[in-house]
Amino acid sequence: MPLPPPCPHSFFKSHMTKRFLKLSLAIALLLQFAHRSHAQSDGVLITPDVGYGHKDGMAMTFDVFQPGANPNGLGVLFMVSGGWVSSWTEPKNLTPLFSHLLERGYTVIAVRHGSSPRYVVPECVEDVQLALSHVAEHASQWKIDPNRLGVFGFSAGGHLSLMLGTVGGLKQGESPVARVAAVVAVFPPTDLEPYVQLNSPRRQEFPALRFEPSKASSVSPLKFVTQDDAPTLLFHGDKDELVPLWHSQKIDEAFQAAQVDSKLVVIEGAAHGFDAAGNKRLAKEMAEWFDRYLLSGEEHDNR
Repeated sequence: MPLPPPCPHSFFKSHMTKRFLKLSLAIALLLQFAHRSHAQSDGVLITPDVGYGHKDGMAMTFDVFQPGANPNGLGVLFMVSGGWVSSWTEPKNLTPLFSHLLERGYTVIAVRHGSSPRYVVPECVEDVQLALSHVAEHASQWKIDPNRLGVFGFSAGGHLSLMLGTVGGLKQGESPVARVAAVVAVFPPTDLEPYVQLNSPRRQEFPALRFEPSKASSVSPLKFVTQDDAPTLLFHGDKDELVPLWHSQKIDEAFQAAQVDSKLVVIEGAAHGFDAAGNKRLAKEMAEWFDRYLLSGEEHDNR
């Protein structure tokens, strides 16, 4: 079974160093690839740049990856986010990251949000909530079940995944209207309060954290854990200094207390990213988690 690249988070690491790119470059990229088309990549049908909304005159988009054979009618959203920077890359280059899901018949939707430094975390959260609602409302277009959607992401993408798993999606100015049925979050920040304080080094390092500290609770998934949250799989390294292990430990404890199905996998010796063995385990357990909570009983038995 093909696996994600040696370190999924490292795929975005090079983009993270460019998070202060000028807005004009981001707009140029959007314009350059605004034309929607269908493309095949190793049998996978790719529909790029599907618009789910607009902000400041710019389109907000996601890419859809549909399996070339044996689709299972289920969709999984991927949060394209590192440091709350949502970089664009040629969609076909993302396909290997999703191979472990595409081969099992899942349709994958790679969601981009408004990026730091122009936009801060609360705005990023609103964007992905809107994207979730759009996917749910138009699920028939991709022949997926709107009531059995999954979501996953790494680091900031894991944080956004947990926000969707605990809070859900929304329409602009309205109450939540869509939920996910399963979450996989990899080394996610779950409580942003320590990081948004004015003297926090992380606030200086990541412009997305430069918002009013009083709003931190509103975008901290740890604060929203309730009994109706989506079953959640957490992966974290015990040597992670960027996002310490306590983030996953605390929300896992909260899930357990609320009687939400959850599992925390700790990769010993891993920092903010895993080696080949860690990624192999992640790919396997992620696919099994989505199978367990998204497939129906009969579908799961026939897997």
